[in-house]
Amino acid sequence: MIITIISAIFVFGLLVLFHEFGHFITAKLTGMRVDEFAIGFGPKLLTTKHGETRYSLRAIPLGGFNDIAGMEPSDNPAGERGFCEKPVLSRMIVILAGSFMNFVLPVILFFGIYATIGIAKPAVEPVLGGVIANFPAQEAGLKVGDKILSVNGETVTTWEDFLSKVKILETDKPVAVTYERDSKVAEVSLTPKFDEKSKRILIGVQSSLTYDPQSVGAAFVAAVTHTKDIMIYMLNALADIFKAPSQAELAGPIGIAQMAGQAAETGFIPLLNFAALLSLNLGIINLLPIPALDGGHFVALAIEAVRGKPMSQRALMYTQRAGIALLLLLTLYATTSDLIRVLFR
Repeated sequence: MIITIISAIFVFGLLVLFHEFGHFITAKLTGMRVDEFAIGFGPKLLTTKHGETRYSLRAIPLGGFNDIAGMEPSDNPAGERGFCEKPVLSRMIVILAGSFMNFVLPVILFFGIYATIGIAKPAVEPVLGGVIANFPAQEAGLKVGDKILSVNGETVTTWEDFLSKVKILETDKPVAVTYERDSKVAEVSLTPKFDEKSKRILIGVQSSLTYDPQSVGAAFVAAVTHTKDIMIYMLNALADIFKAPSQAELAGPIGIAQMAGQAAETGFIPLLNFAALLSLNLGIINLLPIPALDGGHFVALAIEAVRGKPMSQRALMYTQRAGIALLLLLTLYATTSDLIRVLFR
């Protein structure tokens, strides 16, 4: 539980810091007045002031904000330095900068991993590097570090050899798996299951990893390429969700915290990888044209640019309320799904 809490705070804090810094630095560079830069919500834990901006760390680490003067035209104490008084292009840059930084963060994390320890690849030996919760292997008692020796009496020599034997297993038949742990040989029986998402037989294990060292240049290219590939995958997955909303599985704060804890139990590098994936996800979701999200703000600014004047305060108010209501419903649904997974699985 402690690992889960610490991991969740680390991941949420890192993502929020980069996202809000994007808004903050572009607001400063375009001449806007930023009254407060905050990480978290609720009561202030730490606060300090430099120049005109107050920096604060707050008690609830599930978000953050920039208090940019003049976000509401009717309440602009900063005059020409207020957000509402700046050109549309400047305001668009500030709005998009948060998500942009969420795309930059994974490149930084992947680059750091690749440049220091290298690019991960499955090890040749059939040693378990991960055991997924609530899958047959975990339920049978297999653990990270176990070396697979045989499947149904057939000797296993490499990880690929092990995978080839798993692929031909049947879901309704128990399988005898012999393994070595701490120089002791033991055997467990497990029944594979068919995973609807991947459309294949799974027992819920991952290989151990080895790392190929990379030069600084190669590490940067690999980090950018990997980030791009994940973004394309996520966009395709998002399109699938819109095609079949009933099949979507959403995770709220509880689910994300649980996943962060599971990643941290495997190691710090898996936790950084999880933070990178979540950052990309946050960046993409934030750009959706939903009022109350950055994408919704951008659409309102685009309409202003076309019309030559901003939308009416009444129209903005109603669209913002609709967007907030939708986000609250999605959050409630995701949190309910989290609780069901935690309590009943």
